Amino acid sequence: MRLDTVPHEILEHIAFISATDSVVGPPASLVPLLAVSRKIHSRLAFAHNHYLYAKIYQVKFDAGAPFHALDTQLCASVLAHELVNRCRLLTRIRARADDGARPRLGEGNDEVHELLFQAYLMMLENAGRNEQQLRDYARMGDWLRAYLFDEHLPKAKSLEHWPPHNDHTALAMWLFWFLLRPDDYTADDDATWNVLNVLKVYALGAHKYPLTSPSWVKFLPESPHHATEIVHYSEPHQLRTPPLATPAILAFLTLVNLKTKQIDFSSHLDLPSKPDSHEWEYERGRCISLSRPESEFGRVVDLSDAFRSGSVEGTWEGIFTYTEFTAYAALLQGAPPSILQKSVIVRHRQTWKLREHHFVVPVEELEASASQPLSAGDPLHAYLPSGTRILEKSDCLMVYDPVTRKELRYTRPVDASSVCPSQDELHDDRPKVAIADIIITGEGHSAWGQFNLVGRVRPCDGFISLCKEYTDHDRGKWLYRGYLVGNVNSNLAGRWRDTLSPVALPGYEGCFLMARRR
Repeated sequence: MRLDTVPHEILEHIAFISATDSVVGPPASLVPLLAVSRKIHSRLAFAHNHYLYAKIYQVKFDAGAPFHALDTQLCASVLAHELVNRCRLLTRIRARADDGARPRLGEGNDEVHELLFQAYLMMLENAGRNEQQLRDYARMGDWLRAYLFDEHLPKAKSLEHWPPHNDHTALAMWLFWFLLRPDDYTADDDATWNVLNVLKVYALGAHKYPLTSPSWVKFLPESPHHATEIVHYSEPHQLRTPPLATPAILAFLTLVNLKTKQIDFSSHLDLPSKPDSHEWEYERGRCISLSRPESEFGRVVDLSDAFRSGSVEGTWEGIFTYTEFTAYAALLQGAPPSILQKSVIVRHRQTWKLREHHFVVPVEELEASASQPLSAGDPLHAYLPSGTRILEKSDCLMVYDPVTRKELRYTRPVDASSVCPSQDELHDDRPKVAIADIIITGEGHSAWGQFNLVGRVRPCDGFISLCKEYTDHDRGKWLYRGYLVGNVNSNLAGRWRDTLSPVALPGYEGCFLMARRR
């Protein structure tokens, strides 16, 4: 029997098996089959059989969702075109990894920016297959290492210029964290120490590499202006690049503790090595939230996109770092990054016990003036207005707002059965509610003593700000700011700073990394 006389369903099945004989890489095995005859080509060609290529896509990649229609089923045509786009992306990355073709980090390059952004979006919806394609076929880990670090090797034993901070480096740093395998950096060689030295500058150079965009100074900030148009599942979107500081801190503190082994908290550190379709769900949500139209910034919004209710509840363990004060002061006065490279980084363990308290309102009243949570306040006091009074009870938090002179009730998080209602509950007439604000309270201890914690979660991006005050008042107040990164395997990472320096000026800062106690 001639192949072009085989019934269409069987021929399509043969093509499908051929295209997916290996999950990794483009469906190159289809090419010889398409070349057999014009008849077979007409039946299997991309232009005539989107259904086949959509099926191939679902085997080779993790199927995500459009940014503004999360519950929408993607049609065959969209998935087929996404297969073509992603295979081209993988081929371009692989070619760069093979021939070392990369622009210098400081150069603007639209092609590289799109390449990095598309790979970033792939990792946001990764459930295993996307990472496999990027790591094993495209060899993106090798390319990222060369792109971010090899430019400084071998002569840059001491950095005299600050590594660039742009959209390219931000996306590359996030991808470096997503794809990080710490065991690849156990060798005691120049390449490994070069990676650590560059990460150290990105992580600790707070005055050069900000944690947030928009600025941390405002609780309800204005929308950032810079955005890039990216086509995602055939739909154009204006998306903003996330800052690089958070993944740099995560990668630096993970690797430096692995290398020095002075503090071992690896038993409860959650590394990005356990694929799960929901792992980066709230990184994706933050990307969506920060891309809202300008008219939606500067007002109270539902926190559900960028922050999962109850996600910081419980006990956390980790470390905070600090450098010699005189060395850091020199940095703020214009010293080169080499002084930071040569500085001794001191690390201390700390433990936090945190509790969330939610200001919950009916969805239809989310923007009503009568349903406003606590007013925005001093960023150096974790966005709490001066004069705020808090009374913590077993089931709620009573908060006096000195701006509106109202007493507000913040409730404890709902239990799991309420978060995942039964089928009967899905059809009841109870009003749907939204979380408009979250206040966090807690306490903890470190080598410096016992302390209390209080703070808030910023609505537009899930940015967590906590005021840490030691019970021994000689230790003063410190402001911890950062993000919860990861959903199933989450880490809380960011920077602390002093509360005496004015908000408008850089302060004395260090890093911290916390993981949930197992």
